[in-house]
Formats: sequence, structure tokens, C-alpha cells
Amino acid sequence: MPEIIDARTGVPMPDQGLITLTHVIYALHAFSALTGLAGSVFVVTAFLTGWPSIIAVILNYAKRSDVRGTFLDSHFGWQIRTFWYALLWSVIAILLLVTIIGLLFAWVMAVIVGLWVLYRILRGWLALVSRRPMPA
Repeated sequence: MPEIIDARTGVPMPDQGLITLTHVIYALHAFSALTGLAGSVFVVTAFLTGWPSIIAVILNYAKRSDVRGTFLDSHFGWQIRTFWYALLWSVIAILLLVTIIGLLFAWVMAVIVGLWVLYRILRGWLALVSRRPMPA
């Protein structure tokens, strides 16, 4: 089957199954993060430790080669970076938590990172719906 090129961007269009998979991955990340709002844990904690998000990141890595050269590649990178940067900032918050002085800073950092995670999921998913790539 010949490759379909997007007339707007000149980039190959991915097949519909990969677009659907990317929606599922955003849904897994969102479900995981939103459980943090519903429970007694932070959004970022639920995002990083929830099975849906862990499965989503595994899918990102497993299917990344299939989306190379399409606009979905930027979404996969966006999702992977969101996960790892959230983990990095959470480790820093935990290190602050260990010190009594950093207790308040750790709590504030966890809230900010949680809001950032929700923003990244929403922004990425809206771009996917519009079939636009994410910024590098």
C-alpha cells in the first residue's frame, strides 16, 4: 500500500491503528494521573506508580519505531519525556521531604509537578485530536 503524505505538512500519515493506540496511551496516562485527584495521593505519584501509566510508557517504547517519521513520533516523545521528567522532579521532591526544612517545598513541588503532568496530557491529547505534532 502506498504511503499517504499529509498535504499540509509533507509528513507521512500514520495508519489509523497507530493513531488509536496513541489515544489509548493518552487515556492510560490520564486515568493514572486523575486517580491522584480522586485519592489521597498526589497526581504525580499516581501518574508515576499507577499501572496504566507504566503500561503506557512500555507501549510508547515498544511501538516507537512504528511511528518514526510521522507526527505521532512527536507525541510518543512528549509522553515519554513527561513520564521521565515527572519522575526526576518527584525524586527531587522526595529528597527535599527527607529534610525537615524541605517538607513544605516538597509538598509544593509535588503539587506543581502534578499540575504540569495534567497540562502535558491535556495539551498532547488535544494536539493529537487535531492531528498536529508536539513541539520538540
